[in-house]
Amino acid sequence: MNWVTWASVPILIFGLWIYTAQLSKSFPTLKGKRICLLIAHPDDEAMFFAPTLLALGRPELGNHIKILCLSSGNADGLGETRKKELVQSGLQLGLRSTDDILVIDDPNFPDSMTTTWHPRLISNLLTSTFAPRMSSVSAKDPPLATIDVLLTFDRSGISSHPNHISLHAGAHTFLRALMHRHAGWECPIKLYTLTSTNIARKYLSVLDAPATIVGMMIGGKKELGEFPTPLMYVSGPTQYRRAQRAMTQAHESQMRWFRWGWIGVGRYMVVNDLVREKTI
Repeated sequence: MNWVTWASVPILIFGLWIYTAQLSKSFPTLKGKRICLLIAHPDDEAMFFAPTLLALGRPELGNHIKILCLSSGNADGLGETRKKELVQSGLQLGLRSTDDILVIDDPNFPDSMTTTWHPRLISNLLTSTFAPRMSSVSAKDPPLATIDVLLTFDRSGISSHPNHISLHAGAHTFLRALMHRHAGWECPIKLYTLTSTNIARKYLSVLDAPATIVGMMIGGKKELGEFPTPLMYVSGPTQYRRAQRAMTQAHESQMRWFRWGWIGVGRYMVVNDLVREKTI
């Protein structure tokens, strides 16, 4: 290849990036919804869900987004620092106020690569937070909740982290409990999960966007309406820089060498695809 060919490669990649970012905006999205992002550790919101938060937080969509984090990330004794970092990051990623960011510091949910959190304990916490009247609602009436959408990891947890995987199981346990006495009614909370990819795609950054879009167009079940599925979000350069700053400026305590690599080539910093899961 001559120098002209090499020089054109970055231009082509940038053009492809801009095109896919614009194309993703044509996909159905959530509007006017009360949304909670359920995460395991401070920095999950920036490392994995930034494109979703930035897209759904656009004012014209009318969504109200909250973050519920089930640990302070205290594995290295930095729990108090990381709580503050999560608040800073959430605000950078478009949340409305500090009141919309809640960190649970409970010994039942330790930050650990070897611990699986019990789904019933997660369910109990979600019930008290989002369906506090569950036990008092008549079985003849529809179940009530204070959110419309719950976002979290899928059953593989993106990185196979047991804490991430626990959230998926706990979310399903919560929604089954919510609907236990209400057969025939529709679940008031829709569960969306972030799709895990293989390790090669995980580090393709924006180059994974075309493959993701094609896969969504030709495969799987697609549904429109108030709660469409799947959802697809590709951040443009400006949004990508906001996600990077949420890590480098807000989550400063976590910026080790491998996270610099992640924010540079990790596809979840730029591309998110989510599916609505059946919960009963």
